[in-house]
Amino acid sequence: MTGPDPLGGTNPGMQPGDLSQARRRSPVAQRAAKEVRDALRPFTIPNGITLVRLALVPFFILAVLEGKFPLALGLFLAAGLSDGLDGWLARSLGMRSLLGSYLDPIADKALLVAAFVALTWPQPGLVCIPLWLTVLALSRDFLIVLTALVLYLGADVRTFPPSIWAKSPTVIHIVTIALVLVANIWPVRELILLVCFYLALGLTLLSGVDYIRRASLLMEKHGESTPHQGS
Repeated sequence: MTGPDPLGGTNPGMQPGDLSQARRRSPVAQRAAKEVRDALRPFTIPNGITLVRLALVPFFILAVLEGKFPLALGLFLAAGLSDGLDGWLARSLGMRSLLGSYLDPIADKALLVAAFVALTWPQPGLVCIPLWLTVLALSRDFLIVLTALVLYLGADVRTFPPSIWAKSPTVIHIVTIALVLVANIWPVRELILLVCFYLALGLTLLSGVDYIRRASLLMEKHGESTPHQGS
């Protein structure tokens, strides 16, 4: 027997008694579908700004390698401002999305990694980031990804909020990149550069240890909460 479909058509398998139940479920299904669409929507202003920031990365690399440090500094500052702008717009305009939550940190990390690698590239007569600092900074990022993967696969931990020790290296890394760019435009005392490099080193090591400690505690807590099966 054919009954009317809640979406406006007909459903050949629907009985007359099922019509009221389908209508009751329809608003709930529509709300759920709208929430999914809102979470996944890619075409928002904040996501567009984030994509522009991601597109600036190759131009920043070219500017550094060609020795155009004023341009590179301008691009780096523009990327930093856009990072704050897209976050503010997403919150104030209610335009947060699932895509944006993944895209934003990817754009940030892509710029930082590209800046470290490009500014470590040896160029005669220019101020560069020490190789040891770049290796440790990139190793820390790899450790974060590996830790998140282990927690997800081993303990089904989907969120791993960073501590203050985890956030501080990102700040000092941004300051280090900006300072090196400035040092290739205007004179900067070597002592200031060395203090910045070693401060970045110390915070990078501390954050790595903190990630391992917190991940171990989460894994231990998960092991205690998981019931052991007898033989």
